[in-house]
Amino acid sequence: MIRNSAREMILYYNPQPSSKVMKLKGVLVRMGIRIRNVGPEQVMETVGALAGLAGFEKVGNLEEQGNENPAKVIPEEVLVMQGFTSRRIDELLAALRKAGVPKVELKAIITPTNASWTFYHLYEEIKEEHERMKQSAAEPQK
Repeated sequence: MIRNSAREMILYYNPQPSSKVMKLKGVLVRMGIRIRNVGPEQVMETVGALAGLAGFEKVGNLEEQGNENPAKVIPEEVLVMQGFTSRRIDELLAALRKAGVPKVELKAIITPTNASWTFYHLYEEIKEEHERMKQSAAEPQK
């Protein structure tokens, strides 16, 4: 399904380069999915601006603008998907598993709501949701 891939994109944040990153990017390239790396200096940009969505403008380097609030630190990798159907998400996750790419714990899909959030805010939300899911999975079943 190449026609879908024209609009599919991954925003990918990883605080430390590793062989996992190269494997992950290899899968994305083979599937025709664009990847946009998000650096620590970009985490206070909106998700929509990072994804190049219409109506969202980049703020630029906040520290250079004299902003007192420097970029926040995200200690974990984050993968955010744009323009995927549920079938393509399944195909992507299967391809990553098949290639032996270790699981990315914090994943999200860009929505009309979270597109206006900063990347850091999205990270906080999916981190919290991930923790809740882990906690409920660890609770004994009644």
